[in-house]
Formats: sequence, C-alpha cells, structure tokens
Amino acid sequence: MNIDIKLHKDDLPEDLDLGNIIAVDGEFMGLNVMRDPLCLIQISSGKSDAHIIQLDRSTYAAPNLIKLFSDEKITKIFHYGRADMAHIQYYLKVETKNILDTKVASKLARSYSDSHSLKTLIKEFINIDVSKQFQSSDFGGELSPAQLKYCANDVVYLHKIHKELNSILIREGRIDLYTDCLKFLKTRVDLDLALFKDDIWAH
Repeated sequence: MNIDIKLHKDDLPEDLDLGNIIAVDGEFMGLNVMRDPLCLIQISSGKSDAHIIQLDRSTYAAPNLIKLFSDEKITKIFHYGRADMAHIQYYLKVETKNILDTKVASKLARSYSDSHSLKTLIKEFINIDVSKQFQSSDFGGELSPAQLKYCANDVVYLHKIHKELNSILIREGRIDLYTDCLKFLKTRVDLDLALFKDDIWAH
C-alpha cells in the first residue's frame, strides 16, 4: 500500500477535513504518563493517508487537535486507547470523546487467539506483515523516514480492522459487551491518571 504521509509541526492544519471516522495513535517517550511525554499524534482518515503531528512539548498548544478530540460527532478508532487517551488527557488537557478500540474488540471477538497486537491484526485481516522495529525508538527528536512509516502503519489499517472485528462481534452476539467496555474505558483512563493501575475488581 502506498501511504500518503504528511508531517505537521505543533498542530493539525485548521482547514483539514478528515471526515467523521478517524484512526488515532500516539507516540510517547515511555509508558509512564507523568514521566514520559507525549511526542506525536498520528491520524488517518482511512484513505491511505497518515497525518503525523509533532507536538510542541514546551506548550502543547494544539487547538485544532483539542477540538478534534473533544468533538463527539467524530469517531476515533484506537488500538489500546487506554495509553493514548491517558497521555492526551494529561498533556493536551482534553478528554477524548466517541471512541472505538481494536484491542478491546479483538479480545472480545478473537477468543480463538491469545495474541491481540496490532501487528497480529494487520497480518490476519490485511495480510501484510508490518515491521515493528521502531516501536521502541526515540520519537522526541528528528524523525527518520523509517520512523514516519512506522507511525503511519499504526493508523492506516485501523478502519478496516475494526470493521472486520465488529462483524465478528455482531455474529457472535458480543457487540453489546463491547459497547459497555468502551463506556468504561474513560473510567479506566481516569483510574490510570489517579495512579490506580491494578484491577480494582480483583480480590
């Protein structure tokens, strides 16, 4: 697949129309929200495009991105949105509204597998074996073409993957359970930001 990759500094262009269903991912300096800053946001409209926003980490001033995340009319597809949403909420000071999540959907739909990574889902549903070589690389400085391609791969396939998973959830009678899990995701993010990492339902 030829992907149209565009790198934006600080924020999305104000006049950019990405439609009503977008795929979203973030890159951080690590998984500790309060220690490891949010560096990049990547977005795809599902039309073989990837818009990669390199945030200004001195201010995190990104009004167009903030407006996009808070818009309830725009659906955002994540893969493991829990981490992305926590970083977005902590650094951009905005709660992400109207979300879907391919990792949650996969765990409910693909009970025939114990692997729910994005790489696995791309292989199964798109039949492409993507490289995750740059998953643990420095996204805080200048970005290489290989890093940009890695970032693009994290969003360009999510529309198709979610559609396939949604079909399985409907067929297997698990779509209502998925919807309820998505409602809880905001609370799970709030628990993470309040430093409650453990399963509060455990004994």
